[in-house]
Amino acid sequence: MHRFFIFRLFVITALSIASSVVGAQPWPSKNIRIVLQFPPGGATDVVARILAQHMTASLGQTVIVENKPGADGLIAAEYVMRSEPDGHTFFMASNTPMMQVPLLKKNPPYDPLTSFTPVALIGRYIYVMIANSKLPFKTVPELIAYGRANPGKLNFGSHSGVTQLMFSRVSKQNDLQMNLIPYKGEAPNVNDVLGGHVQFTLVSTISTVQHINEGKLTALAVMLNKRLSLLPDTPTFAEAGLPPLGAESWAALFGPAKLPADIATRMSAAVSAAIADPNSRARIERQGFDLESSTPAELGAYMVTQLRDWKQAFADVGLKPE
Repeated sequence: MHRFFIFRLFVITALSIASSVVGAQPWPSKNIRIVLQFPPGGATDVVARILAQHMTASLGQTVIVENKPGADGLIAAEYVMRSEPDGHTFFMASNTPMMQVPLLKKNPPYDPLTSFTPVALIGRYIYVMIANSKLPFKTVPELIAYGRANPGKLNFGSHSGVTQLMFSRVSKQNDLQMNLIPYKGEAPNVNDVLGGHVQFTLVSTISTVQHINEGKLTALAVMLNKRLSLLPDTPTFAEAGLPPLGAESWAALFGPAKLPADIATRMSAAVSAAIADPNSRARIERQGFDLESSTPAELGAYMVTQLRDWKQAFADVGLKPE
């Protein structure tokens, strides 16, 4: 009997050691998925695919971009939130699912500070207000005059928290009666401006510069404190008389809650290396996206300040949880 118990203890110990070895396999051990809230073709999709290409080489595993659009990013956010925190599923999110969704819902589906693990800031969007070039207005003052003369006839396309905030600020500041038309992503929003279904919107330069240069779209103003080299003749928001948003529009990488700190740190380093790569950086910056990396801790601190700023920005225009 004594020998039996010794043998049983030996088997249990051996199985425990084997289990620990299996659980401690090196990361990454399979393909890495970066989940997006937007459909293919928009600014975030292009940036993600450029970064994924570089990270595939640096991490030694294929990095796949997976699009899960809809519900202001809620679908993508919940998918990542419920994923295993093993370092193979990440969420490249804009401020919309991380700020708008939790701040404008009475029963938030998640807490952006505790439901996810901050990994790395990726950068900030450079937005341009555009209109169909066939419309009679070519400047922001002309747009406002047209809106006042034609109440209810202006449609504004919105696909994110920053576009919703801009709609509220422009309509409130200028006492305009406009219609907010929601979209699942930037690409369909731009397509409907080109088709004349909506009159104007606010989008990233990545999806519009070519159309502007071809004369299909009119660039009304750029959301920067200086003129953009890609659109040197387009005034800044301040020059055009548009109100500042009071909050930033950004993209960052998150993992599920309880993602191991060492994996978050290594993934953050891979993002930083991709951003620092001259080829990747040039390809992205040509599109008008302002790159900036961070550590997980820095992104965590940034999230705290952004939640405060976005809450105040929404309150300033009267947007309340629904």
